[in-house]
Amino acid sequence: MSDKVLCLQNVCHSFEGIEVLQDISIEVDRGEFVVIVGPSGCGKTTLLNLISGFHKPASGSMVRLGQTRMVYQSDGLLPWMTVSENIEMGFPSVGTRVSRARQLSELLALVCLESFANHYPHQISPGMRQRVELARALAGEASVLLLDEPFSSLDYQTRLLMRGELVSLLAGRATTVVLVTHDIEEAAQLADRIIVLSGRPARKTFELHLDAARPREPTDQIVVAAMRRLLDHLGLLNADLIKRSERDKDAWAAVSV
Repeated sequence: MSDKVLCLQNVCHSFEGIEVLQDISIEVDRGEFVVIVGPSGCGKTTLLNLISGFHKPASGSMVRLGQTRMVYQSDGLLPWMTVSENIEMGFPSVGTRVSRARQLSELLALVCLESFANHYPHQISPGMRQRVELARALAGEASVLLLDEPFSSLDYQTRLLMRGELVSLLAGRATTVVLVTHDIEEAAQLADRIIVLSGRPARKTFELHLDAARPREPTDQIVVAAMRRLLDHLGLLNADLIKRSERDKDAWAAVSV
């Protein structure tokens, strides 16, 4: 069985004559956490919609193995449903009432929302709502999880907490993750591999591999080294900082192009 669960070859896409994606080729391994970084409006969400099957590429080819679930920047919770009911929306149609109740209990515990099971979305914080979204996405045992800047609307402290909670949620699961963001720190904290896209029409301009276990703190050497490499590629880092990074050989060696 192939270890590749996603394979995009020379994918291009346009909307109403405006070219959005240009010649994108990406392969993603089973269980890999890939983060796609690019400026706002470059076509990152369009790329996820292509991967999910919501759109078809104008040209090129795409192969996806397994079921996908998507989590968007703005939560899509149904306001008239409780936390439990929103999570249950993600369950497959098969399964007994007992098995579904057991899975719901496990998911509520996983996202630490047992005591909020009967609350409505307006009664919980934005961070809690994102946890409900993640639990709903995981409810169907999707093999590929697509995340569209899920934490960008949260304050910085909550974003840090949610990154750690995402790592905890995925621990022990063979879930493949593709996350898009414009946040370089977030990418360096979470990714096995970072792919950088240009402005529209988006093209792949750089790729970075991180050989380090998670969770990672923002101040970890490998996170700082990865951010410096990315900023250097984007032309946003001065030469003195690059030399200082290169002197930190252990962290630098764990971050490879």
